[in-house]
Amino acid sequence: MSSARERLARWIERRLPQPRLREGATGHPRRLVKRIIVFGRIPNPTFDYYLAARLQAPNMPPYQVADIRGREVPALDADGAFVIICRYASPTILRWIESNAERLSGVGLFLDDNIPAVVTGKDADFLYRLFLWYRALWPLGRLNRHLDIVWASTPHLASRLGEAKAVVLPPAPPKALWSCKRDDVNARDPADCEVLIGYHATGVHLEEHRFLRPIIAEVLRERPQARFEVFADRRARATWRGLDRVQIREPLQWTDYLADANARRIDIMLVPLAPSHVNDSRAPTKRIDVARYRAAGVYSDGLAYGSSGDGGELRMPYAINDWYRIILQLVDDKEMRRRVAVTTRRAVLQMTAAADTGLEVFKERQS
Repeated sequence: MSSARERLARWIERRLPQPRLREGATGHPRRLVKRIIVFGRIPNPTFDYYLAARLQAPNMPPYQVADIRGREVPALDADGAFVIICRYASPTILRWIESNAERLSGVGLFLDDNIPAVVTGKDADFLYRLFLWYRALWPLGRLNRHLDIVWASTPHLASRLGEAKAVVLPPAPPKALWSCKRDDVNARDPADCEVLIGYHATGVHLEEHRFLRPIIAEVLRERPQARFEVFADRRARATWRGLDRVQIREPLQWTDYLADANARRIDIMLVPLAPSHVNDSRAPTKRIDVARYRAAGVYSDGLAYGSSGDGGELRMPYAINDWYRIILQLVDDKEMRRRVAVTTRRAVLQMTAAADTGLEVFKERQS
């Protein structure tokens, strides 16, 4: 049975702004698309994981990308432009859309999170909730008057956006984003017996930090060759203090995070997802990070990564004993780590291939 706090959070969530299509919208551009303009906090993983490769697909209209963090809108030709809002908008961008509404071929919104659930959930800190309100929820009061289409990253998230009639757009990253010239998953000094385990979390996974802490403490006690690194914000850092062979790192900016993976590899990467309303809508994008580090991934079974019986990836119930057992097995078995890493890279290659069709809504309209 849900707690009183959870019931209150759901009640508030249902009353927060939601995307809705404008009156008369058909889910297609209003007229011929001459170009696509993407507005967002760019560079960021959302654009790279979902839009970049699709926009570069054959027969797609030309596109431009504009960072919303500037005070002025760059010089952009609005005539026949289709605008895509990548998660966030700003007052400046909203004014630009409103002043050019009659010249645009349409406006779309892409979402890869259940943002009202994050705002009302218990893991995000106050400043991040405030940011989400100002950049993602408050703009909908003006943006909804112009929306022709909404895309969502998963079927579950699309179901939460019922009035928007969202089209599902799964992750499809460019190959260059996760695959480099040093692609050999065995690329490691044979004399190096150390095993690096990583958990790269964002600031909304406090529960998962607490879940992993006793598991990692026991693994490090049992296996002296194991080391652990964790990305943890101010609140999560306290969870990891006091453990030997644990490196606590500040979360990196997106471009720095990409560069980090180019310089080294990780043996085992952990992707736990606590059962929650927010996590039900998550897409399997951490699989891409696992592939970039050429690691063996361990994932929570569920809506994001599938069930434990599907394929060759390691998907585990959200239970301490199960995760402890499989991590020990991976630490001890280099060949198993290699097989699991190869399986994940094949899965990400399939995700990349999905970008070849571009964004179908534009290609249909152009033909």
